[in-house]
Amino acid sequence: MTKKRVMLVDNEEGLCRMMEAVLSDNGYQVSAFTRSFEAAESFQAGQWDLLVTDIKMPGMDGLELLQKVKQKDPAIPVIMVTAYATVEMSIQALRKGAYDMLTKPFEPEELLYRVKNALQHTRLMEENRELREELVGRFNFGNIIGASKALKEVLERVEKLAVRDTSVLITGESGTGKELIAQAIHYNSPRKDKKFVAINCGALPASLLESELFGYKKGAFTGAAENRRGLLETADGGTLFLDEVGNLPMTVQKTLLRFLQEQEFNRLGDPTPTKVDVRVLSATNADMKQAVKAGEFREDLFYRLNVVNINLPPLRERRDDIALIAAHFISLQNAKFGTHIKGLAHDAMEAAVDFSWPGNIRQLKNVIEACIAMESSDYITLPVLSQFIEVIPSEGGAEATADEGDYSRALMRFETEYLRGLLRKNQGNVEAAAKEAGTNMATIYRKIKKYAIRKEEYNS
Repeated sequence: MTKKRVMLVDNEEGLCRMMEAVLSDNGYQVSAFTRSFEAAESFQAGQWDLLVTDIKMPGMDGLELLQKVKQKDPAIPVIMVTAYATVEMSIQALRKGAYDMLTKPFEPEELLYRVKNALQHTRLMEENRELREELVGRFNFGNIIGASKALKEVLERVEKLAVRDTSVLITGESGTGKELIAQAIHYNSPRKDKKFVAINCGALPASLLESELFGYKKGAFTGAAENRRGLLETADGGTLFLDEVGNLPMTVQKTLLRFLQEQEFNRLGDPTPTKVDVRVLSATNADMKQAVKAGEFREDLFYRLNVVNINLPPLRERRDDIALIAAHFISLQNAKFGTHIKGLAHDAMEAAVDFSWPGNIRQLKNVIEACIAMESSDYITLPVLSQFIEVIPSEGGAEATADEGDYSRALMRFETEYLRGLLRKNQGNVEAAAKEAGTNMATIYRKIKKYAIRKEEYNS
């Protein structure tokens, strides 16, 4: 795997060296600069994945450097570091294109967390962009998001079916995006310049559904004060999408079957047949074969609708797509409500990927919207996410700690005393302590934080 390339710019040589060591020890390819002019001259688009720069620097400050870098590479994420974070400064930096702000002093873990999130966000956006370009070039499938093998197989099938005037039955669990697939078929077919008309067959009573689909003649029933076209006529030349088609009442099934056979039907109360040219697509989350066996759905109509079947996999079988879909919905919500959520925190993303999502994409969309409404930080955190989905506890939690018993407590005491002594010996110099211990600075900082070792314990 190619190492991510990070440019560090900070005129404080010690801090710059510390950040370089922490990032290098964690697998990043780092180049550090203490002079902002040199960094600006060295920066070339495509050579770097991330810029981390201080704001307050002599000569060219961080905001000027940010502008120069963004002129060369608008897509690169930039993390601004400052000891004087004000609301005005943060707004100014974000307006100029900064991705995140990091306030001094900070722990190495926080630096790693911010860097990882910035790179992860950029990767997701890049994958999403590449996927959209691929879909626009091949399918023009709009809001269908994902890169998993399961979704690609569906889209390849859709691509073949779009150009053929064939009836298609789209099956899959509720919330998997069946109407989006129907739209993709229509808008990539020869009928794309005509109307796409959709109706939920389970949302209307039988009498109303029949008049909605086929229309009626004036006087056909009480309240029919004028002639009215139905959805079949409205869709003439285009596509009619019947969602939840398994809920069609028998009377409507009979009339629809005649239309599929003859391309004509009768409005209610009108003895004269009406001919239209409409492609019918349908969808269901029900077991249609079982409905046929039970006598709830006409077998001849089922085979007319199910000339070709497309089955959409549930989200739990498309786990590779969850991050992309979540990023898409976050972007939509930010645009709609003016929020600035940057993504899901790492542990929250892991929980989202592990979750089974019984409501599929629709549930994920609703959860993202709810989390953004409740979240007060820059990222959707695990505590907020866990209010809306069941989070599977990670292995090795409190029970494991308890089971380790005296050995764990003894090890903790030893590490605490060892670190205190090591830091005292090196007069609080973490870099020197790490070198003597044969480890990296990030590990020392992590242990200091883990055991809550205070500076006065080793600086005295």
